[in-house]
Amino acid sequence: MTGRTQVHERTSTAPPAVAAPSFAAAVAGVYAGQLARARAARGPLLFVAVLQSLGIEILLRGVVRHDQPATSSAIVAGSTILVSAFVGLNLLAQRFGALRANGALDYYGALPITGAAVVVGTAASYATFTIPGALITATVGTALFGLPFTYLWLAVPACVVAGLALSAVGAAIGLGLPRPELATTVGQLAMTAVLFLSVIPPAHFPAGLRGVRDALPSTYPVDALAAALRGHPSASGQLWRLAVAMGYALLALALAGRVFRRSVDRARG
Repeated sequence: MTGRTQVHERTSTAPPAVAAPSFAAAVAGVYAGQLARARAARGPLLFVAVLQSLGIEILLRGVVRHDQPATSSAIVAGSTILVSAFVGLNLLAQRFGALRANGALDYYGALPITGAAVVVGTAASYATFTIPGALITATVGTALFGLPFTYLWLAVPACVVAGLALSAVGAAIGLGLPRPELATTVGQLAMTAVLFLSVIPPAHFPAGLRGVRDALPSTYPVDALAAALRGHPSASGQLWRLAVAMGYALLALALAGRVFRRSVDRARG
């Protein structure tokens, strides 16, 4: 009887199996952790990104002598989305490139969550992290160029969608390239492409470069915000542009999630 009782006690005190969290719960957990880390470690770099965008606005305000709404709105919108590009493309590519090089992806791979949840939560945290700086840039630029403030609130959805799309691309760059230095270089080059192809008004581009511009995920939030800053945005046009950018984000997130899982499996093997 004593032996059976001991066996029964050992069996009854065994810890219950822990169920894996749902995808939404996993994304929320990664999001909270990465957002807290970004605020602590990336705050100074966000300040640099905002200062860079404000400098571009001030510089171009001195160059643009005539008040042309198309040109002014493109400058302000492009400078605003550039904040998201700096953080999403540059910093997140560096972050995932360093994690891959140091073998730190094994930590996330050991958790009972999918690689897609890690990528989505991290990209979303970096996207929302940039919103205060982007709004400061949009507000200062709107006042600097004398644009209407009526639809400035549309900067929020434009920056969220742009930040998510560009962060997803940055994650794919950092996870897909074999060396962190290469990931950093490609991320910076991508950010430079966003700078030149977003700040310059579309009408000023040669026909050949317009196709390149249309291929960037940042183009559509920039055009949506520029239309809002001109004071006469079309609801259907805004929705269409933001939907296209969200489509880019979903594709890049799916790609980054697959590359993440492949990197973890290769490290284990």
